[in-house]
Amino acid sequence: MPHTESLQTALTQTHARIKPYIHDTPVLTSRLLNELAGASLYFKCENFQRMGAFKMRGAVNAIMQLSPEQQRHGVVTHSSGNFAQALALAAQSLGVTAYIVMPSNAPRVKKEAVLAYGGQVIDCAPTLSAREQTAQQLVTERGAAFIHPSNDLHVILGQGTAAVELLARQPDLTYLFTPVGGGGLLAGTILAAQGFGRSCRVVAGEPETMDDAFRSLQSGRIEENASGDTIADGLKTQLGDLNFPIIQQGVEEIILVSEAEIVAAMRLIWERLKIVVEASSAVALAALLKNKAAYAGQSIGIILSGGNVDLGKLPF
Repeated sequence: MPHTESLQTALTQTHARIKPYIHDTPVLTSRLLNELAGASLYFKCENFQRMGAFKMRGAVNAIMQLSPEQQRHGVVTHSSGNFAQALALAAQSLGVTAYIVMPSNAPRVKKEAVLAYGGQVIDCAPTLSAREQTAQQLVTERGAAFIHPSNDLHVILGQGTAAVELLARQPDLTYLFTPVGGGGLLAGTILAAQGFGRSCRVVAGEPETMDDAFRSLQSGRIEENASGDTIADGLKTQLGDLNFPIIQQGVEEIILVSEAEIVAAMRLIWERLKIVVEASSAVALAALLKNKAAYAGQSIGIILSGGNVDLGKLPF
C-alpha cells in the first residue's frame, strides 16, 4: 500500500488532470434521513456526474494516461451499463474512438446512451467469458487499448476523486459508505480515505444475492457469483486482482442487504432528497440503515454512485 503522502500526490494529480472533464458534484443532507439513521449523513451525488455516474472519473483518467499513439487506435471495454456510457463519453470528450462490448441483455436505455455518446456498440452473449473474448478480439484486430471497468489503477484513482471532493468539504467524516460491485469505487474510496481522511474508515454495501465481495473477504481469494440476480444491476460484477488487495486491507466491513432493503432505501432517497438515483446507489444507504446502531452519532459520507434509471421499470 502506498504511503499517505504518495496517495495524496497521486489523487491530487488525478483530480487536477480530470477536472476539466467532470463535474464537482453536489453534497446533499436531509434532517429526516439523519434522524432515521441516528447519524449526520452527507450524500455525494454522483448521479449528477456527466453521463450520470461516478464512472466518468475513472474513464477520463484512464484514457488520458494513454500515449497519443494508443489513443489514435481507440479504446475498448466490456460493460453492461454505466462504464460503457462513461468510456464512450470520456472518449468523445478527448477525441478518441470507443468500442463498447455489451451483453445482448443489457438495458436498452444504456445501449442507447452509449450510442448517443458516440460509442460503437458490439453485442455479445451475456456471459463474462463472451464479453472478455469479444473485447480481446477488438484489441487484436484494431489495436485498441483495453480499459477494465474497475480493475485498473488509473480507473481506481479516478473513482477515488469523488471521495476526495467529499472529504474536502467534510474533512471530519468518520465513515464513508459505498456500494461494491467490481470494486473500483470501493478501492478508490479507501485510497482517498487513507490519503485525505482524518481516521476515516470505509464500509461497503452489497446485495445478498450477489455477495461475492463479502465471500472474498472471508475466503481471502476472489470469489464469483455462479448464479443470482439483483435489482442493483450495476453491482453484478466481481472484484479484480488490483482492487481486491486494497479492499482486503482497507475496508472496515461489507454489509449484505436484501432486495427489499435496497428498494426501501432507493425510495427514501427519491422521496427525501428529491433526486433520481439507481438501485445500485441505494445499496450504500441500505447497508447503513441495516446496521445503524453500530454507526449511531457518527459523521458519515455516502457516495450515491449514479442515477441512470429505466423509468419504465421503477420498483415502486
